[in-house]
Amino acid sequence: MAAELNGKIALVTGGGQGLGRAVALELARRGADVVISGRTESKLIAVAAEIEAIGAKVATVTGDVAVRSDVERMIAAAVEHFGGLDILVNNAQAMGGQKKLLDLDDEALETYFGSGARGSLYCMQAAHPVLAARGGGCIINFGSSTAITGDPTFGAYVMTKEAIRGLSRVAAREWGRDNIRVNVICPAALTKSAETFRDNHPEAYGAMLKTVPLRRMGDESADIAGAVASLCGDDWSYLTGATLMLDGGRLLFP
Repeated sequence: MAAELNGKIALVTGGGQGLGRAVALELARRGADVVISGRTESKLIAVAAEIEAIGAKVATVTGDVAVRSDVERMIAAAVEHFGGLDILVNNAQAMGGQKKLLDLDDEALETYFGSGARGSLYCMQAAHPVLAARGGGCIINFGSSTAITGDPTFGAYVMTKEAIRGLSRVAAREWGRDNIRVNVICPAALTKSAETFRDNHPEAYGAMLKTVPLRRMGDESADIAGAVASLCGDDWSYLTGATLMLDGGRLLFP
């Protein structure tokens, strides 16, 4: 087990499955004590067992990041179990069906914004004093290349992911004096939702893949989680307010 995050305490929201699970496991492999949160207790227990199996310490908290009191319990759990917090990974994001803009309703907006933009804000607000008390820390939020390109029928998702990027830039400026770094990763990984898209729309998926120079979707563990863990380490201590495109080169900026 690598040791570059020894002594660090991390909270990963949405840590019971998918990318959150991969990130939590990688942080643990690198020496961090990890708190994972999510809405389904059985999933959290399963991931916790995986983390314990590699010799790391873990705590679980069942809750919804769209509920401020639940978020406060998540942060409190990090303090109670491990003495503080150094790393916050805002991964939780509820998903709904794709809709054209004219069909968007309040329910769809609440589904995406509740867990995405508002949930990220709640977690950041609750974590700030705890991170500051430890002399600073690292916050990783997730955007999306889909949001940057403005893909049709993804209006609610695009809105919340771009809101998260804007929130992150403001936090980087306001909290830099507290030595709190805030960065965004836009991943393109073969998540469960990507697999569903591939299986249900193979032609569209194939066309999308042709726009990726590396000609493959990223692996949650090898390509994305490793980068998240690296950003939390000392080698990246001067990076804040940035968006890191982990999309295989799908979007190339001059």
